[in-house]
Parts: sequence; C-alpha cells; structure tokens
Amino acid sequence: MNECYGKKFVLNGELQPADSFDNSLVYEGDSIYEVIRMVKGTPVFFYDHMERLETSARLQKRKMLANTSVLKRDIINLSKSDREKEVNLKIVFNYNKDSYNYLVYFIGPIYPTEIQYKNGVKGILFYAERKEPGSKVINHKLRSSIFHKLILDGGYEALLVNEKGQITEGSRSNIFFLKNDCLVTAPDSMILCGITRKYVLDICSEQDIKVKLDCVKSDRINDYDAVFMTGTSPMVLPFCCIDDKAFKVRIPLIEKLRKLYLIKADESMQRFRSEKT
Repeated sequence: MNECYGKKFVLNGELQPADSFDNSLVYEGDSIYEVIRMVKGTPVFFYDHMERLETSARLQKRKMLANTSVLKRDIINLSKSDREKEVNLKIVFNYNKDSYNYLVYFIGPIYPTEIQYKNGVKGILFYAERKEPGSKVINHKLRSSIFHKLILDGGYEALLVNEKGQITEGSRSNIFFLKNDCLVTAPDSMILCGITRKYVLDICSEQDIKVKLDCVKSDRINDYDAVFMTGTSPMVLPFCCIDDKAFKVRIPLIEKLRKLYLIKADESMQRFRSEKT
C-alpha cells in the first residue's frame, strides 16, 4: 500500500507524482521523521517540529538532509500543488547504505470524531519500550505489533509499559493522568517529548495547573480519576477506559486544555505565514 496520500510528493526538493512514490525510501535502511498537522495548507507548530527533527538527527548521529528553510519551501510548494484542507504531512530522512534521501508528503488523516472527544476512546496496555525514546525513528516491527494488538482488542491507542511496570507514553502520543486537581505525566528523559505535550505543559504553567513528572505504575491506574493523551492528530483526547478499567471523560479541565491548545496552534500557523522563507 502506497503511504503517500494525495497527488504529489517531494523527493530531495523536487515535486513528483504520487504514483511514483516508493515505500522502500521510507522503510528500508534507517529513517528519522516528523508528522505535522496541516490546516488549510499551513503546518501547525512547524518550527517546533524542525527543532525535534534536528534533535533526532543529532541523537542518531546523522546529518540533516535538508534545513528548515528548504523544508518550509518544500511544504509550501507541495501545498500549492495539492490543496488538502486538513491532513497530516510527513517528513522523512532516509539513510540506506550509501543512498540518502529526504521526502515530504501527505499521509491519510485519521482524526478523532467529535463523539470520541465527547465520550473518550479505549486504551490498552502494551508491554514494550523504545530503545532511544528521545529520537523519532521508524520502528516498523514495533509499530506492526502494536497495530495488530489494537485491532484485536478494539483499542484506539496503546500505552507502553516498561520492564519496571511503568507507563511511559503512548505508541503515538504522550499520556497524562489526573487525580483530584493534579496531572501526572512521565519525565522528559523517559519519553519522546511531543509537541502537543510541550504546549499543554506550557498552558498548565500559565494557568497554575499542578503537574507532577512521574511514571504511573500499570497496576495503580485505578488510583486516578481520568486519563488523556496528547499528540499531533488527537490533540487532547480523553480515554473512557484502559483495558477493563473505566475513567471519567467529561472533565472540564481536559476540555479547557484542548481549547487553549487550539489557540496556541492558531498562533503558530500565523507565525509560519508571516515569516519569509
């Protein structure tokens, strides 16, 4: 199945027709990547994603295959060629033997529905951890295992549990637990620090919302009132249950965080549009 969604993609700075997209340029060899939400042709939190891409390259001891200004130009050109209103965009730096390539392309959008925001989604516990959580690398084997388990259990997201029984992060999100008026989320050193998580923490600081950086044990989730995830696609999305444990969903604090996050997302798009390439 062709991962590229839309009519065009960018390969090493050049627009190409989508039917010439080669998945091997993503999944063979080693790849680091970013997924960015696009709204009306404008990326959300573009500069934050570029900073994390640079961090991933540095941690993997790889060179950047394109800089921020080049990638901004590519995104603008791709958006002009294929005017998708709301979609995710993927940037991949692929290192395969002596062949290095970078790709910029749209991927099929899978966003929560308003009903899911209202009623929450199901989470499952999955016993695995990332070897280097600080860098965003493609791990096809782990992703396939998680996807298979989610289908079998009817889950929306998997919460990763390490060897110590600690819940660190989601398979494609960060996780927050709520008890009374305090949020609990894993320390930065143990996870891939998501862009959405970063801004949710900023909002908490601005709004004097208590946050504790700690890992919740998988056998202690019953101690918490609510759980939600943060991420590029889900933004701020509550869980109605994790495995067979039910949680409260209609929590005013969670909805408040989602609304304030959307304001910051809009500000980031205005910055992208206002700054020259």
